[in-house]
Amino acid sequence: MPDTTAPYLRNDTGIRLAVEEAKALLGDRLSTAQAVRDQHARGEDYFTPAPPDAVAYALSTEEVAAVVKICARHKVPVIPWGTGTSLEGHVTAPTGGITIDVSGMDRVLEVNASDMDCRVQAGVTRKALNAHIRDTGLMFPVDPGADASLGGMASVCASGTNAVRYGTMKENVLGLTVVTADGNIIKTGGRARKSSAGYDLTHVYVGAEGTLGIITEVQLRLYGVPEAMAAAVCQYDDLQSAVDTVVTVLQYGIPVARMELLDEAQMEACIAFSKLDGLQVKPTLFFEFHGSEAGAKEQAETVQAIAEEHGGSRFSWATREEDRNRLWEARHNAYYACLAMAPGKRGWATDVVVPISRLTECIVATKQDIAENGLYAPICGHVGDGNFHCCIMLDPDVEAEKQAAHDFSKRLVDRALGMGGTCTGEHGVGIGKIGSLMKETGEAYAYMRRIKQALDPDNIMNPGKVVAL
Repeated sequence: MPDTTAPYLRNDTGIRLAVEEAKALLGDRLSTAQAVRDQHARGEDYFTPAPPDAVAYALSTEEVAAVVKICARHKVPVIPWGTGTSLEGHVTAPTGGITIDVSGMDRVLEVNASDMDCRVQAGVTRKALNAHIRDTGLMFPVDPGADASLGGMASVCASGTNAVRYGTMKENVLGLTVVTADGNIIKTGGRARKSSAGYDLTHVYVGAEGTLGIITEVQLRLYGVPEAMAAAVCQYDDLQSAVDTVVTVLQYGIPVARMELLDEAQMEACIAFSKLDGLQVKPTLFFEFHGSEAGAKEQAETVQAIAEEHGGSRFSWATREEDRNRLWEARHNAYYACLAMAPGKRGWATDVVVPISRLTECIVATKQDIAENGLYAPICGHVGDGNFHCCIMLDPDVEAEKQAAHDFSKRLVDRALGMGGTCTGEHGVGIGKIGSLMKETGEAYAYMRRIKQALDPDNIMNPGKVVAL
Protein backbone atom coordinates (compact mmCIF):
# COMPACT_ATOMS: atom_id res chain seq x y z
CA MET A 1 0.00 0.00 0.00
CA PRO A 2 1.07 3.69 -0.17
CA ASP A 3 4.08 4.78 1.89
CA THR A 4 2.18 6.38 4.78
CA THR A 5 3.69 7.30 8.11
CA ALA A 6 1.83 8.38 11.24
CA PRO A 7 4.04 11.19 12.61
CA TYR A 8 2.97 10.79 16.25
CA LEU A 9 -0.07 10.01 18.39
CA ARG A 10 -3.02 12.38 18.47
CA ASN A 11 -2.63 15.24 20.88
CA ASP A 12 -6.26 15.45 21.98
CA THR A 13 -5.74 17.93 24.82
CA GLY A 14 -3.61 20.23 22.70
CA ILE A 15 -6.08 20.05 19.81
CA ARG A 16 -9.01 20.97 22.06
CA LEU A 17 -7.18 23.99 23.48
CA ALA A 18 -5.90 25.12 20.08
CA VAL A 19 -9.36 24.91 18.53
CA GLU A 20 -10.83 26.94 21.39
CA GLU A 21 -8.19 29.68 21.02
CA ALA A 22 -8.47 29.76 17.22
CA LYS A 23 -12.26 30.03 17.56
CA ALA A 24 -11.84 33.02 19.86
CA LEU A 25 -9.52 34.60 17.28
CA LEU A 26 -11.50 33.94 14.08
CA GLY A 27 -15.09 33.52 15.25
CA ASP A 28 -17.28 32.06 12.49
CA ARG A 29 -14.22 31.63 10.26
CA LEU A 30 -13.12 28.70 12.43
CA SER A 31 -15.39 25.77 11.62
CA THR A 32 -15.70 22.41 13.34
CA ALA A 33 -18.72 21.37 11.26
CA GLN A 34 -18.42 17.77 10.06
CA ALA A 35 -19.29 18.68 6.46
CA VAL A 36 -16.51 21.29 6.35
CA ARG A 37 -14.02 18.92 7.94
CA ASP A 38 -14.96 16.17 5.48
CA GLN A 39 -14.50 18.57 2.57
CA HIS A 40 -10.93 19.16 3.77
CA ALA A 41 -10.18 15.48 4.41
CA ARG A 42 -8.43 14.82 1.10
CA GLY A 43 -7.64 16.23 -2.33
CA GLU A 44 -8.18 14.69 -5.76
CA ASP A 45 -6.52 11.44 -4.71
CA TYR A 46 -7.15 7.83 -3.79
CA PHE A 47 -6.15 8.02 -0.12
CA THR A 48 -8.47 7.26 2.78
CA PRO A 49 -9.94 10.60 3.90
CA ALA A 50 -8.53 11.94 7.18
CA PRO A 51 -10.37 15.09 8.31
CA PRO A 52 -8.85 17.78 10.52
CA ASP A 53 -10.48 18.73 13.82
CA ALA A 54 -11.19 22.25 12.59
CA VAL A 55 -10.78 24.44 9.52
CA ALA A 56 -9.53 28.02 9.87
CA TYR A 57 -10.41 30.38 7.01
CA ALA A 58 -7.60 32.94 7.07
CA LEU A 59 -7.78 36.24 5.21
CA SER A 60 -4.25 37.57 5.80
CA THR A 61 -0.70 36.51 6.49
CA GLU A 62 -1.09 37.87 10.02
CA GLU A 63 -4.09 35.63 10.66
CA VAL A 64 -2.20 32.59 9.38
CA ALA A 65 0.68 33.48 11.70
CA ALA A 66 -1.67 33.88 14.67
CA VAL A 67 -3.24 30.44 14.12
CA VAL A 68 0.18 28.82 13.65
CA LYS A 69 1.40 30.39 16.91
CA ILE A 70 -1.58 28.87 18.71
CA CYS A 71 -0.87 25.47 17.18
CA ALA A 72 2.84 25.74 17.96
CA ARG A 73 2.10 26.54 21.59
CA HIS A 74 -0.03 23.40 21.93
CA LYS A 75 2.04 21.23 19.52
CA VAL A 76 -0.92 20.70 17.19
CA PRO A 77 -0.63 19.78 13.48
CA VAL A 78 -1.19 22.51 10.88
CA ILE A 79 -2.27 21.52 7.37
CA PRO A 80 -2.32 24.18 4.60
CA TRP A 81 -5.17 24.11 2.05
CA GLY A 82 -5.47 25.97 -1.24
CA THR A 83 -8.06 24.47 -3.60
CA GLY A 84 -7.79 20.77 -2.71
CA THR A 85 -6.53 19.62 -6.11
CA SER A 86 -3.39 17.83 -4.88
CA LEU A 87 -2.82 14.19 -5.80
CA GLU A 88 -0.53 12.65 -3.18
CA GLY A 89 -2.42 13.02 0.08
CA HIS A 90 -0.92 16.43 0.87
CA VAL A 91 -4.02 17.79 2.62
CA THR A 92 -5.03 14.80 4.76
CA ALA A 93 -4.84 15.14 8.54
CA PRO A 94 -3.83 11.64 9.72
CA THR A 95 -3.43 12.76 13.34
CA GLY A 96 -5.96 15.59 13.32
CA GLY A 97 -5.14 19.23 13.86
CA ILE A 98 -6.21 22.48 12.22
CA THR A 99 -6.37 22.99 8.46
CA ILE A 100 -5.66 26.58 7.41
CA ASP A 101 -7.68 27.31 4.28
CA VAL A 102 -6.14 30.24 2.36
CA SER A 103 -8.66 30.24 -0.49
CA GLY A 104 -10.02 33.55 0.83
CA MET A 105 -6.57 35.14 0.45
CA ASP A 106 -7.30 35.82 -3.19
CA ARG A 107 -5.97 39.29 -3.94
CA VAL A 108 -3.47 40.23 -6.63
CA LEU A 109 -1.33 42.61 -4.57
CA GLU A 110 0.76 44.23 -7.28
CA VAL A 111 1.54 43.93 -10.97
CA ASN A 112 4.78 45.40 -12.28
CA ALA A 113 4.14 45.33 -15.99
CA SER A 114 7.44 46.94 -17.01
CA ASP A 115 9.44 44.38 -15.05
CA MET A 116 7.07 41.52 -15.91
CA ASP A 117 6.44 40.33 -12.35
CA CYS A 118 3.63 40.34 -9.83
CA ARG A 119 2.87 39.56 -6.20
CA VAL A 120 -0.22 37.59 -5.21
CA GLN A 121 -1.76 36.12 -2.10
CA ALA A 122 -1.50 32.35 -1.89
CA GLY A 123 -5.17 31.69 -2.62
CA VAL A 124 -5.16 33.38 -6.03
CA THR A 125 -5.68 30.75 -8.73
CA ARG A 126 -3.75 30.68 -11.98
CA LYS A 127 -6.90 31.42 -14.02
CA ALA A 128 -7.81 34.36 -11.80
CA LEU A 129 -4.31 35.81 -12.17
CA ASN A 130 -4.37 35.54 -15.96
CA ALA A 131 -7.82 37.15 -16.07
CA HIS A 132 -6.52 40.00 -13.88
CA ILE A 133 -3.48 40.73 -16.08
CA ARG A 134 -5.13 40.11 -19.46
CA ASP A 135 -5.15 43.81 -20.41
CA THR A 136 -1.43 44.24 -19.67
CA GLY A 137 -0.30 41.97 -22.51
CA LEU A 138 1.25 39.62 -19.96
CA MET A 139 0.52 36.05 -18.89
CA PHE A 140 1.52 33.52 -16.26
CA PRO A 141 2.20 30.30 -18.19
CA VAL A 142 2.57 27.54 -15.57
CA ASP A 143 -0.49 25.43 -16.23
CA PRO A 144 -0.98 22.17 -14.26
CA GLY A 145 -4.49 21.65 -15.60
CA ALA A 146 -6.51 22.11 -12.43
CA ASP A 147 -7.31 25.69 -11.49
CA ALA A 148 -4.99 25.35 -8.51
CA SER A 149 -4.01 28.09 -6.09
CA LEU A 150 -0.65 29.68 -6.78
CA GLY A 151 0.46 29.09 -3.19
CA GLY A 152 -0.33 25.42 -3.56
CA MET A 153 1.39 25.29 -6.93
CA ALA A 154 4.54 26.75 -5.38
CA SER A 155 4.27 24.37 -2.44
CA VAL A 156 4.39 21.24 -4.61
CA CYS A 157 6.54 22.79 -7.38
CA ALA A 158 3.81 22.26 -9.96
CA SER A 159 4.41 22.49 -13.68
CA GLY A 160 2.14 21.38 -16.54
CA THR A 161 1.65 21.65 -20.25
CA ASN A 162 3.81 24.75 -20.80
CA ALA A 163 6.81 23.56 -18.79
CA VAL A 164 8.82 22.49 -21.83
CA ARG A 165 9.18 26.17 -22.79
CA TYR A 166 8.49 28.23 -19.66
CA GLY A 167 9.67 25.93 -16.89
CA THR A 168 8.06 24.86 -13.61
CA MET A 169 7.11 26.87 -10.53
CA LYS A 170 10.71 26.56 -9.39
CA GLU A 171 11.87 28.69 -12.33
CA ASN A 172 9.01 31.18 -12.02
CA VAL A 173 8.87 31.99 -8.29
CA LEU A 174 11.02 35.02 -7.47
CA GLY A 175 10.18 35.32 -3.79
CA LEU A 176 7.80 34.27 -1.02
CA THR A 177 6.15 35.36 2.18
CA VAL A 178 6.15 32.40 4.55
CA VAL A 179 4.74 31.75 8.01
CA THR A 180 7.28 29.57 9.79
CA ALA A 181 6.59 26.73 12.20
CA ASP A 182 6.88 29.07 15.21
CA GLY A 183 4.42 31.54 13.71
CA ASN A 184 6.93 34.14 12.54
CA ILE A 185 6.62 35.84 9.15
CA ILE A 186 9.60 35.90 6.80
CA LYS A 187 10.13 37.13 3.26
CA THR A 188 12.49 35.35 0.87
CA GLY A 189 13.84 36.40 -2.50
CA GLY A 190 12.50 39.52 -4.15
CA ARG A 191 11.93 41.11 -7.54
CA ALA A 192 15.50 40.86 -8.83
CA ARG A 193 15.95 38.27 -11.58
CA LYS A 194 19.09 36.86 -9.96
CA SER A 195 20.87 37.01 -6.63
CA SER A 196 23.92 35.52 -4.90
CA ALA A 197 22.84 36.73 -1.46
CA GLY A 198 23.01 33.89 1.04
CA TYR A 199 21.08 30.67 1.17
CA ASP A 200 18.28 30.32 -1.36
CA LEU A 201 15.42 30.02 1.13
CA THR A 202 12.84 30.64 -1.60
CA HIS A 203 13.58 27.28 -3.15
CA VAL A 204 13.75 25.56 0.22
CA TYR A 205 10.04 26.32 0.60
CA VAL A 206 9.10 25.77 -3.06
CA GLY A 207 8.38 22.06 -3.24
CA ALA A 208 8.37 21.56 0.55
CA GLU A 209 4.62 20.80 0.46
CA GLY A 210 3.82 22.80 3.57
CA THR A 211 6.12 20.73 5.78
CA LEU A 212 8.44 23.62 6.63
CA GLY A 213 6.07 26.58 6.67
CA ILE A 214 2.95 28.01 5.03
CA ILE A 215 3.34 30.11 1.89
CA THR A 216 1.02 33.13 2.09
CA GLU A 217 2.30 35.36 -0.74
CA VAL A 218 4.14 34.60 -3.97
CA GLN A 219 6.26 36.89 -6.19
CA LEU A 220 5.98 35.53 -9.74
CA ARG A 221 7.70 35.98 -13.08
CA LEU A 222 5.37 36.98 -15.93
CA TYR A 223 5.76 36.70 -19.71
CA GLY A 224 4.57 38.65 -22.71
CA VAL A 225 1.65 37.14 -24.58
CA PRO A 226 3.13 35.83 -27.86
CA GLU A 227 2.21 37.52 -31.11
CA ALA A 228 1.06 34.20 -32.54
CA MET A 229 -0.21 30.96 -30.98
CA ALA A 230 -1.21 27.89 -32.92
CA ALA A 231 -2.15 24.43 -31.69
CA ALA A 232 -2.02 21.23 -33.73
CA VAL A 233 -2.96 17.58 -33.34
CA CYS A 234 -1.00 14.70 -34.88
CA GLN A 235 -2.06 11.04 -34.66
CA TYR A 236 -0.06 7.82 -34.98
CA ASP A 237 -0.63 4.13 -35.55
CA ASP A 238 1.63 3.15 -32.65
CA LEU A 239 2.80 4.69 -29.39
CA GLN A 240 6.53 4.30 -30.04
CA SER A 241 6.38 6.45 -33.20
CA ALA A 242 4.63 9.23 -31.29
CA VAL A 243 7.24 9.25 -28.53
CA ASP A 244 10.10 9.03 -31.04
CA THR A 245 8.71 12.21 -32.63
CA VAL A 246 8.93 13.98 -29.27
CA VAL A 247 12.55 12.93 -28.75
CA THR A 248 13.56 14.09 -32.24
CA VAL A 249 11.82 17.47 -31.84
CA LEU A 250 13.68 18.08 -28.59
CA GLN A 251 17.02 16.98 -30.02
CA TYR A 252 16.52 19.50 -32.84
CA GLY A 253 16.10 22.23 -30.22
CA ILE A 254 12.76 23.46 -31.55
CA PRO A 255 11.21 25.75 -28.89
CA VAL A 256 7.71 24.24 -28.82
CA ALA A 257 5.49 25.69 -26.10
CA ARG A 258 3.47 22.54 -25.46
CA MET A 259 3.95 18.92 -26.48
CA GLU A 260 1.48 16.52 -24.88
CA LEU A 261 1.11 12.76 -25.39
CA LEU A 262 -2.14 10.81 -25.08
CA ASP A 263 -2.18 7.06 -25.74
CA GLU A 264 -5.15 5.41 -27.44
CA ALA A 265 -6.89 4.63 -24.13
CA GLN A 266 -6.63 8.26 -23.05
CA MET A 267 -7.81 9.48 -26.45
CA GLU A 268 -10.84 7.20 -26.30
CA ALA A 269 -11.76 8.70 -22.92
CA CYS A 270 -11.15 12.30 -24.06
CA ILE A 271 -13.08 11.89 -27.31
CA ALA A 272 -16.08 10.62 -25.37
CA PHE A 273 -15.85 13.11 -22.50
CA SER A 274 -14.89 16.28 -24.39
CA LYS A 275 -16.62 15.52 -27.71
CA LEU A 276 -13.44 15.74 -29.80
CA ASP A 277 -15.13 15.12 -33.12
CA GLY A 278 -12.93 14.18 -36.05
CA LEU A 279 -10.16 12.56 -34.00
CA GLN A 280 -9.50 8.83 -33.92
CA VAL A 281 -8.74 6.47 -31.04
CA LYS A 282 -5.00 6.44 -31.68
CA PRO A 283 -1.82 7.57 -29.89
CA THR A 284 -1.83 11.34 -30.30
CA LEU A 285 0.39 14.37 -29.81
CA PHE A 286 -0.98 17.84 -29.01
CA PHE A 287 1.40 20.66 -29.95
CA GLU A 288 1.33 24.40 -29.41
CA PHE A 289 3.68 26.94 -30.97
CA HIS A 290 4.35 30.45 -29.63
CA GLY A 291 6.25 33.33 -31.20
CA SER A 292 6.05 35.78 -34.05
CA GLU A 293 3.86 34.84 -37.01
CA ALA A 294 6.92 33.81 -39.00
CA GLY A 295 8.61 32.06 -36.07
CA ALA A 296 5.57 30.00 -35.07
CA LYS A 297 5.01 29.04 -38.71
CA GLU A 298 8.62 27.90 -39.08
CA GLN A 299 8.47 25.84 -35.86
CA ALA A 300 5.26 24.18 -36.97
CA GLU A 301 6.57 23.31 -40.43
CA THR A 302 9.72 21.74 -39.00
CA VAL A 303 7.78 19.70 -36.44
CA GLN A 304 5.27 18.62 -39.09
CA ALA A 305 8.13 17.27 -41.22
CA ILE A 306 9.60 15.37 -38.25
CA ALA A 307 6.17 13.93 -37.38
CA GLU A 308 5.66 12.70 -40.93
CA GLU A 309 9.06 11.01 -40.89
CA HIS A 310 7.83 9.02 -37.89
CA GLY A 311 4.52 8.08 -39.50
CA GLY A 312 2.38 10.85 -38.05
CA SER A 313 -0.72 12.21 -39.72
CA ARG A 314 -0.98 15.65 -41.26
CA PHE A 315 -1.53 18.27 -38.57
CA SER A 316 -5.08 19.16 -37.62
CA TRP A 317 -4.89 22.85 -36.71
CA ALA A 318 -6.55 24.98 -34.04
CA THR A 319 -5.55 28.61 -34.55
CA ARG A 320 -8.60 30.46 -33.21
CA GLU A 321 -8.46 31.09 -29.46
CA GLU A 322 -11.75 29.27 -28.78
CA ASP A 323 -10.55 26.20 -30.70
CA ARG A 324 -7.21 26.16 -28.88
CA ASN A 325 -8.95 26.55 -25.53
CA ARG A 326 -11.29 23.67 -26.35
CA LEU A 327 -8.36 21.43 -27.25
CA TRP A 328 -6.40 22.19 -24.09
CA GLU A 329 -9.51 21.99 -21.94
CA ALA A 330 -9.93 18.43 -23.23
CA ARG A 331 -6.32 17.67 -22.26
CA HIS A 332 -6.79 19.20 -18.81
CA ASN A 333 -9.94 17.14 -18.31
CA ALA A 334 -8.11 13.88 -19.05
CA TYR A 335 -8.41 12.74 -15.41
CA TYR A 336 -12.16 13.34 -15.35
CA ALA A 337 -12.48 11.63 -18.71
CA CYS A 338 -10.88 8.53 -17.18
CA LEU A 339 -13.28 8.68 -14.24
CA ALA A 340 -16.21 8.82 -16.66
CA MET A 341 -14.93 5.64 -18.33
CA ALA A 342 -14.85 3.82 -14.97
CA PRO A 343 -17.91 4.85 -12.95
CA GLY A 344 -17.61 4.40 -9.20
CA LYS A 345 -13.81 4.24 -9.25
CA ARG A 346 -11.09 6.68 -8.27
CA GLY A 347 -7.90 7.56 -10.07
CA TRP A 348 -4.35 6.86 -8.90
CA ALA A 349 -2.23 9.26 -10.96
CA THR A 350 1.42 8.27 -11.31
CA ASP A 351 4.04 10.92 -12.08
CA VAL A 352 7.53 9.97 -13.23
CA VAL A 353 10.17 11.77 -15.28
CA VAL A 354 13.04 10.22 -17.22
CA PRO A 355 15.83 11.67 -19.35
CA ILE A 356 14.57 12.37 -22.86
CA SER A 357 16.85 9.73 -24.38
CA ARG A 358 15.09 7.03 -22.29
CA LEU A 359 11.53 8.32 -22.78
CA THR A 360 10.48 5.98 -25.57
CA GLU A 361 11.91 2.96 -23.78
CA CYS A 362 10.18 3.84 -20.51
CA ILE A 363 6.76 4.55 -22.00
CA VAL A 364 6.76 1.45 -24.23
CA ALA A 365 7.78 -0.76 -21.28
CA THR A 366 5.09 0.85 -19.13
CA LYS A 367 2.44 0.26 -21.78
CA GLN A 368 3.44 -3.41 -21.90
CA ASP A 369 3.27 -3.62 -18.10
CA ILE A 370 -0.29 -2.23 -18.16
CA ALA A 371 -1.38 -4.79 -20.76
CA GLU A 372 0.26 -7.76 -19.05
CA ASN A 373 -1.42 -6.97 -15.73
CA GLY A 374 -4.89 -6.22 -17.08
CA LEU A 375 -5.04 -2.67 -15.73
CA TYR A 376 -7.06 0.23 -17.05
CA ALA A 377 -4.43 2.97 -16.83
CA PRO A 378 -4.48 5.48 -19.70
CA ILE A 379 -1.18 7.28 -20.37
CA CYS A 380 -0.78 11.00 -20.91
CA GLY A 381 2.01 13.40 -20.17
CA HIS A 382 4.04 16.54 -20.63
CA VAL A 383 6.50 14.54 -22.67
CA GLY A 384 8.42 17.62 -23.76
CA ASP A 385 10.27 17.45 -20.44
CA GLY A 386 10.20 13.66 -20.03
CA ASN A 387 7.23 13.65 -17.66
CA PHE A 388 4.31 11.26 -18.10
CA HIS A 389 1.41 9.92 -16.07
CA CYS A 390 -0.68 6.77 -15.91
CA CYS A 391 -4.13 7.18 -14.40
CA ILE A 392 -4.84 3.82 -12.78
CA MET A 393 -8.55 3.39 -12.15
CA LEU A 394 -9.43 1.40 -9.04
CA ASP A 395 -12.06 0.80 -6.40
CA PRO A 396 -10.35 1.87 -3.15
CA ASP A 397 -12.59 -0.52 -1.22
CA VAL A 398 -11.33 -3.56 -3.15
CA GLU A 399 -8.02 -4.64 -1.64
CA ALA A 400 -6.90 -6.59 -4.72
CA GLU A 401 -7.32 -3.54 -6.95
CA LYS A 402 -5.43 -1.31 -4.51
CA GLN A 403 -2.61 -3.82 -4.31
CA ALA A 404 -2.38 -4.19 -8.09
CA ALA A 405 -2.23 -0.41 -8.49
CA HIS A 406 0.40 -0.11 -5.76
CA ASP A 407 2.54 -2.86 -7.31
CA PHE A 408 2.30 -1.25 -10.76
CA SER A 409 3.20 2.19 -9.38
CA LYS A 410 6.21 0.74 -7.59
CA ARG A 411 7.42 -1.00 -10.76
CA LEU A 412 6.98 2.24 -12.71
CA VAL A 413 8.98 4.26 -10.18
CA ASP A 414 11.72 1.64 -10.08
CA ARG A 415 11.84 1.65 -13.88
CA ALA A 416 12.16 5.45 -13.96
CA LEU A 417 14.83 5.52 -11.24
CA GLY A 418 16.77 2.83 -13.08
CA MET A 419 16.85 5.11 -16.11
CA GLY A 420 18.16 8.09 -14.16
CA GLY A 421 14.72 9.61 -13.59
CA THR A 422 12.65 10.74 -10.60
CA CYS A 423 9.62 9.42 -8.73
CA THR A 424 7.71 12.69 -9.16
CA GLY A 425 7.93 15.54 -11.62
CA GLU A 426 5.11 17.77 -10.43
CA HIS A 427 2.61 16.03 -8.12
CA GLY A 428 4.98 15.97 -5.15
CA VAL A 429 5.70 13.33 -2.51
CA GLY A 430 2.92 13.79 0.05
CA ILE A 431 2.23 10.58 1.94
CA GLY A 432 2.22 8.47 -1.19
CA LYS A 433 5.87 8.51 -2.20
CA ILE A 434 7.95 8.77 0.95
CA GLY A 435 9.51 5.34 0.37
CA SER A 436 10.21 6.22 -3.26
CA LEU A 437 11.88 9.48 -2.21
CA MET A 438 14.11 7.55 0.20
CA LYS A 439 15.12 5.18 -2.60
CA GLU A 440 15.77 8.04 -5.04
CA THR A 441 17.79 10.31 -2.76
CA GLY A 442 19.74 7.76 -0.71
CA GLU A 443 21.92 9.36 1.95
CA ALA A 444 20.64 12.81 1.03
CA TYR A 445 17.29 11.88 2.57
CA ALA A 446 18.84 12.08 6.05
CA TYR A 447 19.78 15.71 5.33
CA MET A 448 16.22 16.48 4.27
CA ARG A 449 15.13 15.16 7.67
CA ARG A 450 17.68 17.45 9.35
CA ILE A 451 16.25 20.45 7.53
CA LYS A 452 12.76 19.45 8.67
CA GLN A 453 13.93 19.00 12.25
CA ALA A 454 15.74 22.36 12.23
CA LEU A 455 12.84 24.38 10.80
CA ASP A 456 9.99 22.47 12.43
CA PRO A 457 11.37 20.80 15.57
CA ASP A 458 7.94 19.87 16.93
CA ASN A 459 6.83 18.40 13.58
CA ILE A 460 3.56 20.34 13.42
CA MET A 461 3.77 21.54 9.80
CA ASN A 462 1.82 19.10 7.62
CA PRO A 463 3.27 16.13 9.51
CA GLY A 464 3.65 12.74 7.87
CA LYS A 465 4.34 14.22 4.42
CA VAL A 466 7.61 14.19 2.42
CA VAL A 467 9.89 13.11 5.29
CA ALA A 468 9.22 10.47 7.94
CA LEU A 469 10.40 11.55 11.39
